[in-house]
Amino acid sequence: MASLTAFAAPSASVRVSDCWIRALPGDLPSGGYFKVVNMSDKPVDLTGVETNAFGMAMLHQTQSNGSTSAMVMVDKATVPANGTLTFAPGNYHVMLEQPKKPLKVGTSISLAFNFSDGEKVTAACMVKSPGTVAE
Repeated sequence: MASLTAFAAPSASVRVSDCWIRALPGDLPSGGYFKVVNMSDKPVDLTGVETNAFGMAMLHQTQSNGSTSAMVMVDKATVPANGTLTFAPGNYHVMLEQPKKPLKVGTSISLAFNFSDGEKVTAACMVKSPGTVAE
């Protein structure tokens, strides 16, 4: 008789929580923010985000240079082993462009997060008002 554990799905090594999207009016790009927890003993890279609600979803990081700052597209964001990486205003974020329909505050949008170890994690992200600065 086969053991039940042989049929159990492998446990996820990464978790996404506290996901929210800052809704901006019209066709302005929106920002996606969240926390990624890596429960493994090896670093893992977030390599991309997918959603049907927008035409484009790109990983960005705000980089400061003296008195100026710029949003720069990045290929990946490393989540340390047994650690957390926070995507927040003024830091890493997901730039969401070309909304398929107007965003409504209080609704949620599904985002799928792709990691370098092959894991894919889906999270529901609350749409919040343009004035929101943190979760």
